[in-house]
Amino acid sequence: MKRLFTLMVFLCAAFLSQAQTSPGDDKGAVAAIKTNLPYWGVGGTFNLGAEFRLARHWTLDLEAGLNPFDGKNDDGSYDRTMKHFRAHPELRYWFCESFQGHFLGLHVPFIAYNFADLKVLDLENERRQGRGTGVGVSYGYQWLLHEHWNLEATLGVGYLYLNYDKFPCKNCGNKSEDNKKHYFGPTQAAVSLIYLF
Repeated sequence: MKRLFTLMVFLCAAFLSQAQTSPGDDKGAVAAIKTNLPYWGVGGTFNLGAEFRLARHWTLDLEAGLNPFDGKNDDGSYDRTMKHFRAHPELRYWFCESFQGHFLGLHVPFIAYNFADLKVLDLENERRQGRGTGVGVSYGYQWLLHEHWNLEATLGVGYLYLNYDKFPCKNCGNKSEDNKKHYFGPTQAAVSLIYLF
């Protein structure tokens, strides 16, 4: 993990040292706030992001999502639960200019979660509590809606290292096993509404 962090720092420094203009050199947007619309529908997950222009073709996107609802019953058992916190920093390269058109991103996601009884994640009759981190790449496109409003679609794939405890749902207080998992696959999917400054 130290090597990955060191590599990220050196890549960011190299990219930023190549900047030909400062963010204030032209009249484009320098920052944005955003929300991922479909993410609100995933169990009522609150989410917000901020993106900052670093140079003409470079931005830093910082997004977070929180679902505080745990589905815990009075007897200690769990119903369907998607309680989690997710942080998603991403360095983006824009082919045209920041906040316009196509971009590629390099992200380092982190998640802390407590999931239970979710058929779609193959967690029927069990609960998993843990955290994960990794690295991935993304592709996206941003459309201009109005002077200060944009719409963005992005997809990302990558690697996550997950470390979690497994519990049976009927007696969720007793841990049945510790697990570690290496996940390769989708790490990001978003359709975001954006306000530009």
